[in-house]
Amino acid sequence: MSFYLGIDFGTSGARAIVIDADSTIRANINYAFSSSTSQPWVRIWQDALYSLLEQIPLAIRQEIEAIAINGTSATVLLCDEKGNPLDDAILYNDGRGIEVLNKVKAIAPAEHPVLSATSSLAKLFWWYEKPIYSQAKYFLHQADWLAFLLHGNLGISDYHNALKLGYDVQNLCYPQWLTQLPIYPLLPEVLPPGTPINSVTPEIAHRFNLRKDCRVCTGTTDSIAAFLASGANQPGEAVTSLGSTLVLKLLSHTHIEDAKSGIYSHRLGNLWLTGGASNTGGAVLRHFFSDEALDRFSRQIDGTKPSVLEYYPLLKKGERFPVNDPELLPKLDPRPDDPVDFLHGLLESIARLEALGYQRLQALGATPLFKVYSAGGGAKNETWRVIRERLLKVRVVCSLNREAAYGSALLAKGGSFGIVGKNVYIDTK
Repeated sequence: MSFYLGIDFGTSGARAIVIDADSTIRANINYAFSSSTSQPWVRIWQDALYSLLEQIPLAIRQEIEAIAINGTSATVLLCDEKGNPLDDAILYNDGRGIEVLNKVKAIAPAEHPVLSATSSLAKLFWWYEKPIYSQAKYFLHQADWLAFLLHGNLGISDYHNALKLGYDVQNLCYPQWLTQLPIYPLLPEVLPPGTPINSVTPEIAHRFNLRKDCRVCTGTTDSIAAFLASGANQPGEAVTSLGSTLVLKLLSHTHIEDAKSGIYSHRLGNLWLTGGASNTGGAVLRHFFSDEALDRFSRQIDGTKPSVLEYYPLLKKGERFPVNDPELLPKLDPRPDDPVDFLHGLLESIARLEALGYQRLQALGATPLFKVYSAGGGAKNETWRVIRERLLKVRVVCSLNREAAYGSALLAKGGSFGIVGKNVYIDTK
């Protein structure tokens, strides 16, 4: 049989999922990162990668045809000519780039995705001013480096990870303002996600009993892998992630970018995955309610009836999308005595922001919304689904699979010519 391996590196652990030719899961393995270790992140990730491979049943491992890895967006490494990290990785949410952000702003176009303290490019600018930079030969994303450990080729990335590095996803090249910089020689070659790079090295094939021709493909980011896993595969379909924050991604024929609204687009072949992330979401709900209370009170809410309460549920000042306003204050008053009414108001208000987000995307020219898949912990709340369906005025369903590793397995299976089912995302040119 033919099997395909997807590996997801998240914030607290990693997961491997193996699927067969029918996209049925044949192995599903978790690896939790230890919170007590003092090891550098690169060592933790390497141990996780090798442990996951070892735990895949041998009969399946020996028939894996392709592997794809996703990592957290803008988690990056600075490496020497052999791919050895010169420093520990800088994580996706590390804001040290604030120190050099004015220098990035002086070079990059206004409202570009790199104009953030946490962007990949800001982190590279930060390293450029450190003595260790003189030893550097490669600047890689988390998924790039982990794939290198398997195939042995340095300096290769994908255009999902490279978006926040400054790569021009519309013209599929690095822009001129970036190629003229002294950091340019360190930047990776950028390929479509799912493009076969090389077979696993002989050492990796022998150590883990993999096929010698098992190919390793370019990867993607964790959020896009989760989108691929959802089942959404038509322009006009979207995925709402109801996790700690509220994240919207709409598959569209058109490219949308609007920094004022916190909106940018990832390329998916000849289509676009456009959306944004709000600071509202499940973290606000958990601030006021335990999981047990959320479940119990939700069952007492009639989701077909609107709440009279209008909140902007935030835990602290600042919002990114559908309004990009770092000074926006939370609005959580008035608070009724009945916790059921309060929860109803919160659920309705978050759903109202979700609807506003999709309206904003469509007003800017995105393909009209006709179906929403739900991912994240909030996807299990049926009352919330009813409320959201009423406000969104489209069908709302649970994602077919909520694991990003499953999306990466589909990427490995589809290669650079298709990702899900009969629908082609990646250009065949």
